[in-house]
Order: sequence, then C-alpha cells, then structure tokens
Amino acid sequence: MQERRRLDEAVSATRSIESELSDTSELIDMAEAEGDEAMANDGVAALRDLAARAETDKVAALLAGEADNNDSYIEVNSGAGGTESQDWAGMLQRMYSRWGEKRGFKVELMDYHAGEQAGIKSATLLLKGAGAYGWAKTESGVHRLVRISPYDSAARRHTSFASVWVYPVVDDDIDIVVDDKDLKIDTYRASGSGGQHVNTTDSAVRITHLPTNVVVACQNERSQHKNRATAMKMLKARLYERELAIREAAAADVEAGKTDIGWGHQIRSYVLQPYQLVKDLRTGVTSTAPGDVLDGALDPFMAAALSQRVTGETVAVEDVE
Repeated sequence: MQERRRLDEAVSATRSIESELSDTSELIDMAEAEGDEAMANDGVAALRDLAARAETDKVAALLAGEADNNDSYIEVNSGAGGTESQDWAGMLQRMYSRWGEKRGFKVELMDYHAGEQAGIKSATLLLKGAGAYGWAKTESGVHRLVRISPYDSAARRHTSFASVWVYPVVDDDIDIVVDDKDLKIDTYRASGSGGQHVNTTDSAVRITHLPTNVVVACQNERSQHKNRATAMKMLKARLYERELAIREAAAADVEAGKTDIGWGHQIRSYVLQPYQLVKDLRTGVTSTAPGDVLDGALDPFMAAALSQRVTGETVAVEDVE
C-alpha cells in the first residue's frame, strides 16, 4: 500500500505539471497575441515555479530504494585534531538539524558527547519524516573544513575532519535477529543538560555488537530501560543498513570511507578561508555561499549524489585546497 501510494502521488504530480504547463503556455501565447506584457510576465514566473517543482519531483523519483521512505539516523563523529575537529563536528550537527527542519522533518537528538572546549565528540540525530533516509543517505563519508582557526592565536589556517554516518530506522515488519551473546552492554552517566535524575544516575546505554564492532548509544530518556530499547532499535537499524549497503554493491566504498577520518577519504570540502567554496568531490557540485550550506541548504548536493548513485555515472573532480 505504501508503494502504491507513492506511485499514485508521483503520477498525479507529473500529470498536474503537464496540465499546468499546457495552460501556462496557452496563457503566454494569448498574452503575446494581445500585447499584454504583465500577463506574459506572470506566465513566465509560473513556468519558473513549474520548473522548480519538476526538479523536486525528479529527485523524489530517485527515492525508490528499499528503505528510502523510512526515518533516518544521522551520526556525526569528530576526527583527529582535538578542539578544531570537535567544533567542526558540532557545526555539522547543526547543519543537518537545520536541513531536517527546513524539509519538515522532526529532528530529535538521540545521543550527545560534548567536546572538551567546544563542539562535540559525537552526536546522533533522528530525523522523522517520509523520505528522510532516502534524502540523507548519500551524506555518509568524511567532511573536511578549511578555515582560519578561532582557537589559534596566530590566526593560521587549519584543516579539520569529521565523519557522517547515515542509516535508516528499521520498520516493525523488518525482522533483524540479534543474539544476546553477541552484545556488550555498558551503562554510564548521561552528559549535557538535563533534569536532576538524568545527571545523577547511570541511565545512558551503549551497546556494542561484537561480530561487527558496531557501537550505538542513547541517553535522551531518563529511564535506562527506555534508552536500552531505543539503542537496540538503533543497533538493528545499523545492521540493516550494512546489509543494504552490501546488496547495493556499495559496501566497498562505504567501508573505505569509514576507515579513516582524514585525507583521501573526504566526500565534500568546505573552504571558508582564503576564499569561500563548498565542493562535493563525487559530483562536482559547488556553492560559493558556505554560510547557506552550513545553515542547511544541502538539497542540490543531495540531489546530484542521488542521481549519480542511481545512474552509476561518475565525474572527474579536482579537490580544493
């Protein structure tokens, strides 16, 4: 039924655009025949709106993967480099939160470990909404920031790295079997702001899946039992995502991107100094407004990466210094 609803919506959207295109074309022809410049301008503006809608629908048509319509987890981890990388990871967490809010997703912070001076060591977001995983799945990889460090008294240029890992929330009808003997479960005190109970008991839960070394953690609930249940859902989602990656024959690239948070593994560079440029190293898509990108303007990058994944086309892209 979900697949039928998705196809019905896609067909209806296409027919609506076709109908409006025909009507708008007739309107422009009529305006030109009558010499009505205002009406012609209105028609041109309507065509621009239709083109934007068509582009959005084209991207939506690419979301046909097995779990693309599911909710999504986005996990951000800082790389080597101490405060610099932790601050960069915090910027990425904010970027994905803002992007999710702009797309109408409900964004929840599931796990959070603050940096020593600024930013975060790691954080996990939950994005709830139709197509959340399909849109975000191409963001997995290493992201590189180049800027004049606000933490360097000599005002030198620094390069920082952080990794992003995206995996879908597993539906109730997808059965992932996890053997208890394969799990290592640790409890610890929740970090960050919270009620009196949150910060005085070992309510946070970390689960390690020993065969795969997959680690998940949750601390957003006051109850240890609730955090454990949520962490188990996250673990099953991670294991399911691994299986999807293998079936998509992209496991090699994905795993290579996880091996090291540093040079040679990045998917996107964000340069703030000495010039301003965001460049995707897979698709070649660029933006000269990094402030907008860091405020959540990610759709052009995601759309290009989705198209590339579906078509299998690759482009030769030079890195930015």
